[in-house]
Amino acid sequence: MEFYRSHVLICGGTGCHSSGSADVMEVFKTELESNKLENEIKLVQTGCFGLCAIGPVVIVYPEGAFYSKVTTDDVPRIVSEHLLKGRIVTDLLYHDSVHDDEAIKSLDEVEFYKKQKRLALRNCGVIDPEKIEEYIAFDGYKALGKALLESTPEEIINIIKASGLRGRGGAGFPTGLKWEFTAKAEGDKKYILCNADEGDPGAFMDRSVLEGDPHAVLEAMTIAGYAVGADQGYIYVRAEYPIAVKRLNIAIDQAREAGLLGKNIFGTNFNFDIEIRLGAGAFVCGEETALIASIEGKRGEPRPRPPFPANKGVFGKPTLLNNVETYANIPQIIHNGADWFQSVGTEKSKGTKVFALGGKVMNTGLVEVPMGTTLREIIYEIGGGIPDNKEFKAAQTGGPSGGCIPAEHLDTPIDYDSLARIGSMMGSGGLIVMDEDNCMVDIARFFLDFTVDESCGKCPPCRIGTKRMLEILNRITKGQGEEGDIEKLEELGKNIKASALCGLGQTAPNPVLSTIRYFRDEYEAHIRDKKCPAGVCQALLQVLIQAELCKGCGLCVKVCPTDAISGERRSPHVIDQSKCIKCGACMEKCPFKAIVKG
Repeated sequence: MEFYRSHVLICGGTGCHSSGSADVMEVFKTELESNKLENEIKLVQTGCFGLCAIGPVVIVYPEGAFYSKVTTDDVPRIVSEHLLKGRIVTDLLYHDSVHDDEAIKSLDEVEFYKKQKRLALRNCGVIDPEKIEEYIAFDGYKALGKALLESTPEEIINIIKASGLRGRGGAGFPTGLKWEFTAKAEGDKKYILCNADEGDPGAFMDRSVLEGDPHAVLEAMTIAGYAVGADQGYIYVRAEYPIAVKRLNIAIDQAREAGLLGKNIFGTNFNFDIEIRLGAGAFVCGEETALIASIEGKRGEPRPRPPFPANKGVFGKPTLLNNVETYANIPQIIHNGADWFQSVGTEKSKGTKVFALGGKVMNTGLVEVPMGTTLREIIYEIGGGIPDNKEFKAAQTGGPSGGCIPAEHLDTPIDYDSLARIGSMMGSGGLIVMDEDNCMVDIARFFLDFTVDESCGKCPPCRIGTKRMLEILNRITKGQGEEGDIEKLEELGKNIKASALCGLGQTAPNPVLSTIRYFRDEYEAHIRDKKCPAGVCQALLQVLIQAELCKGCGLCVKVCPTDAISGERRSPHVIDQSKCIKCGACMEKCPFKAIVKG
C-alpha cells in the first residue's frame, strides 16, 4: 500500500473541464515530477465539487486548502509554496474558505456547503471515479453484498418502500411501489433501465453523478435486478455527455473484472450485466415509453399507458425504470437502513434533492439539500444571493415542465407537494433564478419555444396546441397582443394539460400558466400599454437619449450601425426611432449614461 503526505483533488467534471482543469492536471503532474514530489503527493481527478462558478477547483489535503479558478500559471506557485514549503498560497484560495486569515479545514465551514446534505453526491468531489478501489474504500458494493447474502428480494423491496424514497426524475412516484409492481409482473425475462437522458435546459445533476460516482448507479441497478428478478440492465445516456459515458464504460469494465457484474455475483447464483445505450439528444426520450422505444431502435415517441413499463416495457417485457439520482440513493438506503433515510426530509418527501442552481445567482452550481429546505435558503444562503444587489423576481423549478415561483413564495419548503400547490413541480431538479431584469412573458415564450421544438408531434394537443400558444406569445412580445389573448392562453393550456399523450405535452403549458397566475400585470402591460416593464422585448422598446445628460460627444453616432442618431457637436443628440434597431451599441458606448431604454 502506498502512503502520501498530501492529496491534491482536482475537479474533473464537465464544468471545470470547460475551464481548463485537464490542463491544470497535466501541469501539476509535470511540476511534481520536476520537484521530485510524485511519490509524496497524490493527484486525484474527482467529479464535480458542486461550486461550478469558481472552477477549476483544487483542494489540497490534509490542510483542506480550497483553491478556486486555478489556472496553469498558478500551479507552479501551489507546488513550490504549498506542497514543497508548506505555505498555503492564500491569495489563490476561495475567499469564503478563509476565516480569520486562516484556511478552513472542512468544506462544511464554507457557506455554500453549510446547509447541504450530500447523499446522492456523497462521493462526487471525494473519490477518483475511474478507480473502483476508491469507491469500495467508501463502502462501495457493501450494500450489494448485504442484499445478495443477507436478504430476500421481497425484503429489499420492503426496505425501499419503508424508506419513503420517491422518484427523483419527475412527479415523484414511490420507488418501492414501482419495484414491487415490476417484481410481481409475469414474464420470463425482466429488465432494469436507468434514465440518464437529462434534457432540461440548465440541468446537469445526473451528468455529475455519472461523472463523479458511476459505481453507485451500477451497484443500485444490480440491487434492483436482484429485487425484481432481472438479469440485464441498460443505461440510456445522451451522447453529449462524453465524460460520463467514458467513466461509465470504465466502471462497467472494472465491475465485471471484479466479479460485481456478470455471472454468479458474490458467489451466488444471481447473474446481472449492464450495457450503455446512447441517446441522440431528443428531449421527449426522457419520457419512459419514448426512452424504451429508442432503446428498441425505434423512433422515440411515447405510447399510451396502460400497459405500464412494469408490465410491458422494453422488448415487451416487464421493465423497471428509474433515473440516475434515484438509483444513487439506493446503496446507502440498503447499507444504512430505511429509518436512516426516513430521518431526512419532510413527512411526505423523504431524503434530499439535488438541484442545478443557475441563472441570476452568485454561486451557480450543483447543490443537494434536505427536502423541506426553503427557496430562500437555497438562493440567498447557499447561492449567495442575486448579483449587483438586484431584486429577486422568480425561480423556475422543474425546467420547461415546471412553473415560475415569485418572491411571495420564497419561504415555500421545497418538496413535491408544496411545489405542486403553488403551480410548479420538482421535475428533475433544474432551478433557474431570475431577477428584476427578466421579462416573465419572454421567459414563458422561451420555455414554450423549447418544448414546441422538442415535441415528437405524435398527439395533436401537443403538436398543434403548444404551437398556437407560442404564436400568441410571439405576438404579445412583438407588441401585437390583443384583448382576450391571456384568456386564450389559459384555456389552451388547461386543455393541453388534460389531453396530451405524455408528460412533455401535459406539462408544457406550466411556465405560461404560472407566469399568468403570478405576473398577469406584465402580460397586460405588453398587450394594453405596448410596453415591456423589464425592457427585454425588443419590439416594445425605445432607445432614448436623455437631453439633460447628453454632452454631444458623438461617440454614439460612430457606433450606430443604421445611422439612426444625429445632432450637432456638443449639443444633445436624438434617435430616429424608425431607423433604430435597438442593438444597444450606443448605450454601451455612451460615457455619460445618457442613453436608456424607454
